[in-house]
Amino acid sequence: MKFSTPGGVYNATPARVVFARGAIDGIAEEVDRLGARRALIVTTPGRAALGDRVASLLGDRCAGLWPEAVSQVPIELARVGRQAARDAGADCIVSAGGGAAIGLGKGISLELGLPIVAIPTTYSGSEVTGFCGITIDGVKRMHTSLNMLASTVVYDPELTLGLPADISAASAMNALAHCVDAIYVPTVDPVTALAAVEGARVIARAAPRVIARPGDIEARSELLYGAYLGGVALTGGFALQHGLAHVLGGSFNIAHGLSHTLVLPYVAHYNSAYAPEPLGRLGAAIGAAGSGAAGPGAAGPDETGIGAAIHDLATALDIRMGLTGTGLDRAALHDAARITIETDDGQNPGPVTEDVVRRILEAAWEGERPV
Repeated sequence: MKFSTPGGVYNATPARVVFARGAIDGIAEEVDRLGARRALIVTTPGRAALGDRVASLLGDRCAGLWPEAVSQVPIELARVGRQAARDAGADCIVSAGGGAAIGLGKGISLELGLPIVAIPTTYSGSEVTGFCGITIDGVKRMHTSLNMLASTVVYDPELTLGLPADISAASAMNALAHCVDAIYVPTVDPVTALAAVEGARVIARAAPRVIARPGDIEARSELLYGAYLGGVALTGGFALQHGLAHVLGGSFNIAHGLSHTLVLPYVAHYNSAYAPEPLGRLGAAIGAAGSGAAGPGAAGPDETGIGAAIHDLATALDIRMGLTGTGLDRAALHDAARITIETDDGQNPGPVTEDVVRRILEAAWEGERPV
C-alpha cells in the first residue's frame, strides 16, 4: 500500500466534533473554547434566518453576519469575504449551512488562517476536510491547506429537518461519492478505508428512510453520521469521480450534489475493473449483487455490481438520472472531458484519458443503469 501525507493535509480531521440534537445552542461555548472573541458568521442568503439565530446565540462574540455564500466558491467572492473578515476584526469564522457556506468559510480562511467552527446543515461532508474546490476563471480547482481544516464541527440533526427531499437525496449521494472515490486512492489508509465502507453502509440504509419520512429525526441523525464518515474517508484523498463532478459544477453550473450523483455510478462502474477488491467491499456494504466476485487485477466487466447498485439507490431516492435534464448542451461534453483531463491529479486507479472520460460522460448523459 502506498501512503503519503503531502503538506500534512491528507488524513487530517477536525480536533473536535460535537454531535447531538440541539448542539447549536452551545455555539458560544465552542467559540470560547478556541479563545476567539469576534466570530464572523458565513452563510447563504437562503440561510439568513439560521445566521440570525447563530448571531443571537453568540451575542457580543458576533463580529457580523455575512450571508453571501454561493455554490462552487468563486475566487472573487472568497477575496471579498477575506476583506469583510478583516474589516470586522474577526478572529474566527463560523460557517453555518450547506456546502456553499462551508466552502466559502474555507476560502476566506485559506489566506487568513482563522479558526473555523463549521455547522453543516446538509450531508456534503466538506466540513471534515482541509480541501476546497475554488472556481477560478471558470474552472473549479482543488486547494488543500490546514488553514481550511475546521477546528470544531457542530452536528445538529435538527438543523437538517427542513432540508427539501430532492436536496437531501443529492446531498446523500454526494456523501456516498466521498466513500467511493476515497476507497481506492494511493493515499488511502486503514482508517479512511474503514470510514468509507461503514459510511457507505450507513448512507445506503438511512437515505431512503429520510426521503420516505423527511421528519424522521432518527433517520436524519443516521444520515448525518454517514455523511461525517464520508468526510473522514475523503481525508484520504480523491480521484476521477470528484474531478469530473467538480468540472460539471464549476464550469457548467450543475448543482454540486447533483453533479456527483449523475456521474458516480459510471465512474464506479469503470473503476471496478481496476480496483475490484476495495470496491467489492464497498459494494457489499450497500448490497450490490455479486460484490467481491472479481479477482485482483481484473480488467473486465463490473463484477462487483457497484455501478448498478449506486444507480438503483439514486433512483430509489427519486433522483432523475441523466445529464439531459440539467440543461447542459451535449456538445459541451467535449470541453468537460478536456478540462477533466487537464485538472486530473493522477490518483485514479484506472487510466484517465479523454476517451475514457468521454465514454463516462456519454453514459451519464443517457442515465441508464450500468450493466
